[in-house]
Amino acid sequence: MHVSPTIWIITCLVILGLFVFDFFAHVRVPHAPSLKESGTWSAIYISIAVVFGLFVWWKWGNTYGGEYFAGYVTEKALSVDNLFVFVIIMSKFAVPKEYQQKVLLLGIVMALVLRGLFIAVGAAAINAYSWVFYLFGAFLIFTAIKLLRESDDPVEHEEERETRLERFVKKYLRTSDTYDGDKLFTKANGKRLATPMLMVLIVIGFTDVLFALDSIPAIYGLTQEPYLVFTANAFALMGLRQLYFLLGGLLDRLVYLSYGLSFILAFIGVKLVLHALHENTLPFINGGEHVAVPEISTVVSLGVIIGTLVITTVASLMSSRKPKTPEISEN
Repeated sequence: MHVSPTIWIITCLVILGLFVFDFFAHVRVPHAPSLKESGTWSAIYISIAVVFGLFVWWKWGNTYGGEYFAGYVTEKALSVDNLFVFVIIMSKFAVPKEYQQKVLLLGIVMALVLRGLFIAVGAAAINAYSWVFYLFGAFLIFTAIKLLRESDDPVEHEEERETRLERFVKKYLRTSDTYDGDKLFTKANGKRLATPMLMVLIVIGFTDVLFALDSIPAIYGLTQEPYLVFTANAFALMGLRQLYFLLGGLLDRLVYLSYGLSFILAFIGVKLVLHALHENTLPFINGGEHVAVPEISTVVSLGVIIGTLVITTVASLMSSRKPKTPEISEN
């Protein structure tokens, strides 16, 4: 897949322009968006992502088009899991609803920058060493197991991480316990103090690093094209702010989402290991020769990913609709 520098520049400018537009059109004036506003713009950003995927399909063929859509769906699913963590962070720090948009947009921009760096490092590593796929695959399988273990009480595990990070930051920053609008710093008794808003951004930024460590190996398991990896990530992150307000309480009902994401990450991890074996150059495996193992096609990957998400979403919604059995107290 040949992507000229001109196409790279145009793509980056369009993505930057969309974020700038989002800030001035929706975030600059603090407000809590309505369901209509959130739903409309979520649909618009998803439509933009789909149109871009059709452009990839038209210009570079169905193979790369399929890889883009598989990567986009996977990253979007992982982004929904990110939203659950953002809900925990906003609740823990009691961020006023009218200021949550700014925090989310800045967090998304930080996430895109961090993922851009990881994408560049990942692409360089893959080009230099084919055995990197072994590491990516093993890491995703490990992450899937970890996510499965933490699915019993994700709120408790996430709050433990945030508390440790908060204690660490407060050792080096003088902080205020009260918000001053959407400012990151305020003054009290002549001293410059960091507001809880800055603490929220630091926690979200740290969380973005953890998310990037999961998502970048995952999408490299579906496509090795840096352009597709970057655009799938960028378009998956776009509209995430609107999706946060649109889904709202629905996130609590997706009780099986962690299980579905665990399966998807493990599936992609196995796919990466199989690809690594197929391209093997390590001397202690099959004498440094390629191993004749079956590889999982993009079509199969896309089917498994979409099928898993549909099953876990439907099962979650059906489970949450069941009436709870009242407890009988013993006298």
